[in-house]
Amino acid sequence: MDSKQLKILLADDDLDDCILFREALEEFKLSVRFTIVNDGDQLMKHLEKNIILPNVLFLDLNMPCKTGFECLTEIKRTERLKSIPVIIFSTSFHRDVVDMLYEKGAQYYIQKPRDFYKLKKAIHQALTLTVEGEFIQPSIDKFVLCDFFN
Repeated sequence: MDSKQLKILLADDDLDDCILFREALEEFKLSVRFTIVNDGDQLMKHLEKNIILPNVLFLDLNMPCKTGFECLTEIKRTERLKSIPVIIFSTSFHRDVVDMLYEKGAQYYIQKPRDFYKLKKAIHQALTLTVEGEFIQPSIDKFVLCDFFN
């Protein structure tokens, strides 16, 4: 991965998942500006008020105030925000929901793994693909990066 500072934004209301995500990032020894927001309203306010946008947004679907679905829709409809690569990062996996997220413009889908090693692998794969120039949404068959339960 590039040595420049990566601006990573995680929108997730689960404190344990946020801590594990941070710990996984720390093991990469990358220069990272990591920000966490805990609900959809905080996410949208954060994106609206900050001039510098994240290189990538990891977005949980089931959050209070405004869901990940609602946030993704709003992000992709907003000219200033629509180019942010959005990686869905969720515990659930339903094919029809995954297909809908693809249609809404998400970059990739990762089902949250239960094990730390798999979490690190999933984050690394997503960052490598997204930050190193894979800004074009992949074909639907490559949309799901890590499906650890199916």
